[in-house]
Amino acid sequence: MSTAILTGQPVPGSSLENDLRSLGFDVLMAADAAEAESRLAAVPADRRVALVDARFVGHPHALRLGLTDPRFPLAAVPGAVTAQPAARQALTHALVRETAGAAGAETAADGVPDRVTGALGTDGAEIHRPELGSLVAVVPADPQTRNEARQAVAAVDDEAVRLKSAVKSRDGFFTTFFISPYSRYLARWCARRGLTPNQVTTASLLTALIAAGCAATGTRAGFVAAGVLLIASFVLDCTDGQLARYALKYSTLGAWLDATFDRAKEYAYYAGLALGAARGGDDVWALALGAMILQTCRHVVDFSFNEANHDATANTSPTAALSGRLDSVGWTVWVRRMIVLPIGERWAMIAVLTAATTPRITFYVLLVGCAFAATYTTAGRVLRSLTRKARRTDRAALALADLADTGPLVGAARRVLGGRGLPGLAVPAAALLGGAAVVACSAVTGYGSPVPVAGALVYVLASALAVARPLKGALDWLVPPFFRAAEYGTVLALAAGAGVNGALPAAFGLVAAVAYHHYDTVYRIRGNAGAPPAWLVRAIGGQEGRTLLVTVLAALLTASQFKVALTVLAVAVALLVLAESIRFWVSAGAPAVHDEGETA
Repeated sequence: MSTAILTGQPVPGSSLENDLRSLGFDVLMAADAAEAESRLAAVPADRRVALVDARFVGHPHALRLGLTDPRFPLAAVPGAVTAQPAARQALTHALVRETAGAAGAETAADGVPDRVTGALGTDGAEIHRPELGSLVAVVPADPQTRNEARQAVAAVDDEAVRLKSAVKSRDGFFTTFFISPYSRYLARWCARRGLTPNQVTTASLLTALIAAGCAATGTRAGFVAAGVLLIASFVLDCTDGQLARYALKYSTLGAWLDATFDRAKEYAYYAGLALGAARGGDDVWALALGAMILQTCRHVVDFSFNEANHDATANTSPTAALSGRLDSVGWTVWVRRMIVLPIGERWAMIAVLTAATTPRITFYVLLVGCAFAATYTTAGRVLRSLTRKARRTDRAALALADLADTGPLVGAARRVLGGRGLPGLAVPAAALLGGAAVVACSAVTGYGSPVPVAGALVYVLASALAVARPLKGALDWLVPPFFRAAEYGTVLALAAGAGVNGALPAAFGLVAAVAYHHYDTVYRIRGNAGAPPAWLVRAIGGQEGRTLLVTVLAALLTASQFKVALTVLAVAVALLVLAESIRFWVSAGAPAVHDEGETA
């Protein structure tokens, strides 16, 4: 429950009190600042509280945006300010100061919320001020101004603005023109029936899993049903975010579920296609695993580049300027968003190909499309990095080190090196060449050879050299994706080389479990919570430890034993990372990650 304190004399004919009650506030009256202070002190400490000027005129949605968004401890619009329990002390302190300063003044009852907002700003508090656009939120000083404000409110359709703001301002072509025009109304329908974004997110996951099950039947009817259900899942995936924005029902758990389930849905669908193909006598598990690896590495490129430049200074380049100029030409914006194959375009393509062709053709087209998109985006970011003169911070270097996911073996090698690292572009080169060495050894020499073990040992040394110093170089953000490609590629090469039925599905499960750990790391970093605990990284070996372990298992075990070992390893990693991840994200200390969703 929340409490709103109306300050000043009530205005006859005002709907303000009813508007606040409709937003879930208990409404109290306070004639002046001193009474507002006593009212505030009586409100239970676990409640959100708002101070609202009784003269306020505006749209209900302006109040909703300013007073009910759960993401911000302090927020304000003209004539109103709110504080969640964590910021109550700051609000109380500011009100006490204003009460003392206004003592005996004739206008002590006027403008209390705005004066308190100013005092909070003076104290250095971070206050969220939502973009209101065409919405009205004012405190009229006289009857004529009040009448003009009421006319301005009547001239703008509050509900139309609310529906429009439910849709992300920047999204892919397919989502913008083929999904959002109607999914926003589905979001409103859900809101009016009391459904939560988390419930819609779960429905999207269940729909995608049913789609994967249909694909796993291996029949044409199953493939058609799978394609239709995959699109339905994506509609629900868009709806959950639009519902959160429409109803301002944001939550840390919801953001985590949305990000996690997106990957679970897509990769489960890949597995369903591979199972369906196997029923028809076609083994495409290697293609399914390759698609998952490529897509995950694409995401790691995005995450690493963004973290490296999150707070970089002097962050400009001619390439970025050219990109900005291209964005000023309407049609180029949509072309550039489509060619990176974001989630909307990608899922639509997968759905159509599933229904109309075979799983093998679907994976071939997906791999070609994702490879082109990865080349395009990575090349552009490399050019930006080489042409910009940016000084990266310690925070960026720490984020890249956490994304690298190195374990005890690299730690030991770094101690031997004594902090002696590589200069400049040699850092990502070491990660690339070391990864290429272990993957090439695994693919060329084949399963059962000791050569991949030697390649993995070289890779451990190369990994240590790559992270021996803080990752602040121009292209050091490439180190984490190179590590991902090396680890996942080694598992794929050795599982494919084993030549035994079930090895590739086991490898798919192992890569999926490790990829979950890496995605979990990303969202912790985005919430400024750092990497997963050190004990977890040590327990699952770090990326270099897992790579070496898989090569040793492939050299020592028979193909059948290797399949069992991969399965056991996948289950062990999944149990550890899921248990720790769930414990963290449902805890009170979880960060407030408010992600708008990755277009890729």
